[in-house]
Amino acid sequence: MKLVSYVRDGHDQLAIYVDGYLYNTDQLHPELPSSMGMFLNFWDDYYPVALSCHKAITDKRTSATQGIPAEGEQILAPVPFPSSCRDGYAFRQHVEAARRNRGVGMIPEFDQYPIFYFTNHHSIQGPGPVSCMPDHFEKLDFELEAAIVVCRSGRNIRADEADEYIGGLMIMNDISARRLQMEEMLLNLGPAKGKDFSTVIGPWLVTLDELEPFEIPAKEGHTGKNWNLPMTCKVNGIQVSAGNLGDMEWTFAEIIERASYGVNLFPGDVIGSGTVGTGCFLELNGTGKLNDPNYQEQWLNEGDEVVCEIEQLGLLKNTIERENSDFSLLKIKKNMG
Repeated sequence: MKLVSYVRDGHDQLAIYVDGYLYNTDQLHPELPSSMGMFLNFWDDYYPVALSCHKAITDKRTSATQGIPAEGEQILAPVPFPSSCRDGYAFRQHVEAARRNRGVGMIPEFDQYPIFYFTNHHSIQGPGPVSCMPDHFEKLDFELEAAIVVCRSGRNIRADEADEYIGGLMIMNDISARRLQMEEMLLNLGPAKGKDFSTVIGPWLVTLDELEPFEIPAKEGHTGKNWNLPMTCKVNGIQVSAGNLGDMEWTFAEIIERASYGVNLFPGDVIGSGTVGTGCFLELNGTGKLNDPNYQEQWLNEGDEVVCEIEQLGLLKNTIERENSDFSLLKIKKNMG
């Protein structure tokens, strides 16, 4: 089942997406809420009802005239107002390549525990324009990822039970301003301003029942569900990245285990996978320059169209836009003389 949030009468509206049509949940069944936030907070009550409604649609027991064409509607992030957003570091290929490109070896701690950072959950957005300030264009990057949303409250959740806390999967593009990120992290804190202006998720949340045919075993020594789902990113129609969600070394279940240690997780918490191998220009540029000193770096520019796609999870399209401002943090550094 695919769950979509879109703008209806000035508010976010939850809908079930089937074959290009949006079916408003609160119109399908009087017990279903109109928002993703409420749906997630009462997941165990609403999810079975929504599945029954979805089956009625696919069995043609609900007329298509009850749905509205998704094309032309303003699609939001599936979880428009997440209670928090964490992003992991789960793909070995990306970590190895990034470290190799910096001239350092693979860090052994990667195999000991999964890590994550918090990003700005108020900057979550869906398909559409990504608004950037001047400093963001200093090495502006995409990051091809997947994400889950938590659907049950929990604390100290063990990995072998953590999949029960996953409401579904969606595409994530962790837009990154690399110069801001790299400067701040010289002080061993971050990422912060290089990441906090836009994190894109969508176009819909795909519940785990729909992904059962694509489940594969976790990597040896790991616990939790994994899925064989090819991933790509195109910039202005040219494919720049390709990977597979099944390459995750650490599973979402294991990331949930660590994230919930001594901490309450809540319905609506979003957790990203981290970047897939080849899934950003920072890695691609580093590898290119390592192999060829004359390699021309590529970064995102104003007007670029970025399309992230994960099989079964859809296609997430964004356009890079420039804010009408010349304000620059990079120009007001102190003590530069």
